[in-house]
Amino acid sequence: MNKAIKQWIVSGDDTWSPLILRLTLGIVLFPHAAQKLFGWFEGPGLKGEMDYMTTHVGLSPIVAATAIAIECLGTLFLLLGAWTKITAIAVFSLFVGMIVTDHASHGFFMNWFGKMPAGAEGFEYHVLVLGICLSLMTLGGGKYSIDRSVSR
Repeated sequence: MNKAIKQWIVSGDDTWSPLILRLTLGIVLFPHAAQKLFGWFEGPGLKGEMDYMTTHVGLSPIVAATAIAIECLGTLFLLLGAWTKITAIAVFSLFVGMIVTDHASHGFFMNWFGKMPAGAEGFEYHVLVLGICLSLMTLGGGKYSIDRSVSR
């Protein structure tokens, strides 16, 4: 891998803003990842999530497993500040895929008032994740990140 690319991956601001953004995103993603992988928080677990993604959403098993891996590993990497920029790109791509394949058909708003069928949600939450990811792609991991430790 090119030295400039390696440097870009771990580079970033040594400020509080990226730390706050990545911890916020990691903390919000964690319960969703735990639902999908372990069945915690009344989630479907890995088998249930794979079934949903392959039958309801229509993804291939490889794409479904990759999506689950990105969300679960991405959560861990964000919390640690490891490969923050690459992780932000992966999570950004994942959430664009979620919007296109499942959530856009339900409109913008989440099902705040229970007027949509069970499980139907719009994509407003996803737009927030996209904005945080864009910020992390440019800022890096910030203070107390593995990326900052490695870049020194």
